[in-house]
This record gives sequence, structure tokens and C-alpha cells, in this order.
Amino acid sequence: MRRAPAPFSHRTVDELVIGDEASLRHVSLYSELKEVLRRSSYTFRILPTRAAARADRALLLNLTFWSASTGGDVLVDRHIEADVIAHAAWHHLAARALTATPSEPPAVEALFLGEAIASAFDLYLVGRLLGHAPRSTFLETQVPAMAEAADAAGLSERRFEALLGSIARDPDRAFADLRELLSDATAALYECRSGEEGLAALTRFDAHRFAPLLHRYELSNWVLYARAFGEKKGKGGGGGGGARARAIDRSLRKERAPLEWLARQWIRQTPHPKRPIAPRRIAV
Repeated sequence: MRRAPAPFSHRTVDELVIGDEASLRHVSLYSELKEVLRRSSYTFRILPTRAAARADRALLLNLTFWSASTGGDVLVDRHIEADVIAHAAWHHLAARALTATPSEPPAVEALFLGEAIASAFDLYLVGRLLGHAPRSTFLETQVPAMAEAADAAGLSERRFEALLGSIARDPDRAFADLRELLSDATAALYECRSGEEGLAALTRFDAHRFAPLLHRYELSNWVLYARAFGEKKGKGGGGGGGARARAIDRSLRKERAPLEWLARQWIRQTPHPKRPIAPRRIAV
């Protein structure tokens, strides 16, 4: 007989040891995102045995089996980095806004929107921490990974430094631009059925300022996950999540400060006083 898999243990955000929080003290959104997980009693899953407690396995399980209904990110142990807290919170907020019930199949557009927002927020954090938290472990991992992707894309070291400078000068704009690029690129790749089509889709984004960073992100995994688990518009699935995701995407593109819009609608859930928005129509 096949042995039953060992169960994960579950821990709330208050039961974890969070690293690098001091680097994010000046980022108020981080505290708000952490509080979202606390109020929601969101749990992280801990690998069950010492033999299984490997970072490569945790990463594989997160990339392959994460969903809003299965209990959060998989961790090696009770230790977690602050940026992972923020990333998990954005995924949680996206799932809450774009699915009616945890068992509802997620719409493809909703999956891509959640991934794009969470990953673009990572870049926002890079911008906020550059020059403010030189000892941040987040920067120690993110910047070299970005540099490697940029170098592979043919970006010179001088131009990469200039790109970092532009991110640091305007982290909010960096979030907006990368969020749009990731949303557009994944949507285009999802529609492709051959390598030739995929290449043509990718080259359409070559002029984008963050194109050299595009392969820093797990786009192939996003697309394959969406094909395996997502519901495409017109097929009767997603419970309206696709329509809500498209509406939010349009709203974000119109906003001068899309990250602040998300904070109002998803975190604080208070409409802008000059442009009231019915929360249940856009951010449920």
C-alpha cells in the first residue's frame, strides 16, 4: 500500500520568526500587509520532517501546488523573510478579491493579475530599500538576481545601474510599469501554441524598460499553472473572477498611483473621496 504523505504543520504569521523586518521599517505598506495576514488567520505550511526540510523542495511545492484553498506558502521551518510575508499577502488579497469561494476554480486572468501584483511589489520594495537599507538581505538576493537576468538579456552594467537608479527614484512607477508588463506578457504567452508564437509574443515587449528583467520571473510556470488549473473566459468557469480581474487591470492602468489604489480597495477597503468606487463591484 502507498504510504499516506506526512501532513504539513501550520503556523500563523505571529508564530513565525521573520527576518529582515528592520529593513522595511520605513515601508508602511509592509505593516499593513502583515496585518492583513494576521486578521485573516492566514497560515503558512511547514515541511513535516527534518529530512524533507529542504529549500529546493519548498520552492518546487510553492511553484507547483500553491493555491488559496490549500493553506499558504510552504516553508522549510518557522523562519521566513519579510518580503515573503508581503508577497504572500498580495496573493491572499488577490484570491479574496477575485474568487467567490476557496473551491472555485480561479480564472486565468485572476491568476496572472495576482502573480503580476505580488512580483511587481517585490520590485517596489527594491526601490524603497536601495539607499535606505544597505544591509538588507532582500537586496542581497534580489539585486544580484536582477543583474544576472539583465546581463543575460544583453544589458550593460552601466545601463543596469541606471535602471536601478530609476527604480529607486520612483518605486511606485516601477511597480506600475512592471505590473503591466508581467500581465501583458503572461496573457500573450498563454495564447501561444508553439515556440515560434511564443518568441513573437516575447519580442513585442523588447522596447519596454523592464524587458531585460522579464526572465527574472517564472513566466513559464505561471502559464503552465494557468493552463492546468485556471478557467478561461467563455468556458463557464471562474465565477466572474476573470471579469473582475480585467476590470481591476483597466482601473490600475488609469491610475496615477495604482499601488495606492490597491491599498485603498484591497487592504483598507475605503473608496477615494473624490472618485467613489463601489467596493463590491471591483474589489470584493
